[in-house]
Amino acid sequence: MSEKLRLGVIGAGLKAAEYAESWVKMPEIEFAALADTTAASRQRLIDVCLAAGAPEPKSFEDYRQMLAECRGELDIVYVSTPHAFHAEQATAVAEAGLDLFLEKPMVTTVAEAERLIAAQKKSGVTIVTAFQGGLSPLVFDTRRRALAGEFGELIAISGMIWESWSSNYDGHWKQQPDISGGGFMFDTGAHMMNTVCLLANSDFDSVSAYMNNHGRQVDIATAVSARLKNGALATLTAAGEGPPGCASYITFFYSKAIVRIDAWGGWREIRIGRTAEPREEAEILGNPMKNFLAIREGKMENSGSVEMGLRFARLWDAIKESAAADGASVRIVAQ
Repeated sequence: MSEKLRLGVIGAGLKAAEYAESWVKMPEIEFAALADTTAASRQRLIDVCLAAGAPEPKSFEDYRQMLAECRGELDIVYVSTPHAFHAEQATAVAEAGLDLFLEKPMVTTVAEAERLIAAQKKSGVTIVTAFQGGLSPLVFDTRRRALAGEFGELIAISGMIWESWSSNYDGHWKQQPDISGGGFMFDTGAHMMNTVCLLANSDFDSVSAYMNNHGRQVDIATAVSARLKNGALATLTAAGEGPPGCASYITFFYSKAIVRIDAWGGWREIRIGRTAEPREEAEILGNPMKNFLAIREGKMENSGSVEMGLRFARLWDAIKESAAADGASVRIVAQ
């Protein structure tokens, strides 16, 4: 790559600043512009660039002004804002004709996903949602082997994820339903749902769900029982309170194999027949921008595509609808 890709950032919070520490050192990337409603956040990201000896990016309070003034000066955009803002901002980036690296989850509803898909199809830009599991080499390899038929037919899925999330994010925007789009299941639990959607290689057919807010404004505990369109059955459990820590275990039961993997693709255990393969571990991706660039260049499958985001959104909408109806079964009908 002869010229640097000019990066625009929408949402200069802690996640963006954390990634910027490594991205600013990449020879392929130049921080060209950033937008955030908070002056302190904008300055923090500018300071990261200056500390690395990089030029100071242009700074904006309003992302729309950034896109309007810098459209011809940008190649790619990274969006890292509260979940409820993703759809509007991602659609604006796509309509501006810029490739997009979008923090998870892609959007909060099916309607938002469909609008973003329409914008992506019209503009032809690349959109990747930044799920660590979706960019994990262990998840990629598991998907490849499953699609090749090595494991046989998918029979059932059992997934769980837990974190001391309720207390960790007390007072945080993630527990404000108007901008978070959901609670623990939609935040940390999104990693589990996305990895299940990706590896199951099937849309969900029907869902029954229960939620308990445990005194918060958003869900803290969620239990889901579901049937996929490929006939497999699934149970998903999320517990957003507990001792310090965070962990996940997802088991895929196939006719020829059992695969256990965590939501982020950090480890994997496979048993085929009576033979157990050695446990494998992979570093959870510290620099997902490298994978985004590889997807953009056609060197990797886009596991964070808008179509995968729509599958995820259909599942999440059904979970919310069922939980609101005290566990009533909800049929998912793809339009």
